[in-house]
Amino acid sequence: MLDKNGIAKRIAREVKDGMYVNLGIGIPTLVANFILEGVNVVLQSENGLLGIGPFPLAGDEDPDLINAGKQTITTVPGSAFFDSALSFGMIRAGKVDLTILGAMEVSENGDIANWKIPGKMVKGMGGAMDLVASARNIIVAMQHVNKAGESKLLPTCSLPLTGLRCVKKIVTELAVLDVLPEGGFRLLERAPGISVDEIRNATAGKLIIEGEIPEMVL
Repeated sequence: MLDKNGIAKRIAREVKDGMYVNLGIGIPTLVANFILEGVNVVLQSENGLLGIGPFPLAGDEDPDLINAGKQTITTVPGSAFFDSALSFGMIRAGKVDLTILGAMEVSENGDIANWKIPGKMVKGMGGAMDLVASARNIIVAMQHVNKAGESKLLPTCSLPLTGLRCVKKIVTELAVLDVLPEGGFRLLERAPGISVDEIRNATAGKLIIEGEIPEMVL
């Protein structure tokens, strides 16, 4: 079973040379620490930054340099700062190749719920709805089950939706899965030490298993 860094490390393998990539709040921000050597990408934060580097070492933090989740970050040579209007102009114009988001639920049709739990106070949805409506590709980084052990990969989402039929791939502590256009989670890889049966038991939505399922390469 992977921890949050393991999920981020596996997702980093999906980031290809030359991409512009938006990192959402939570697990996705960790992806900046695991970009493969020799892969040149531009990481975007919707609060107004192109060119995010790894998280700073202890003692090197700059409190004025933060991402959308208010975590201190670093920049890389050539980084650019700008206002939120320009940042969302980039997103809405389809300039972002890949968006990596966290989620509370994903349905077998690719619907995502990641911004609100009824009855709990939230500050707002942030840029999530713009990102899911505009990104060319969306990968979700999430826990496969909640604290009660209940699946978060569902036939239909029960929480307020952020976007419809937009998620293409999911990486959890248990597995890597594609979301098929016709519906269903196709199992691609298992986390080290995790069996297909464990993934099947943790997935409430339609799970499609074809042939032997390899372990993840991290």
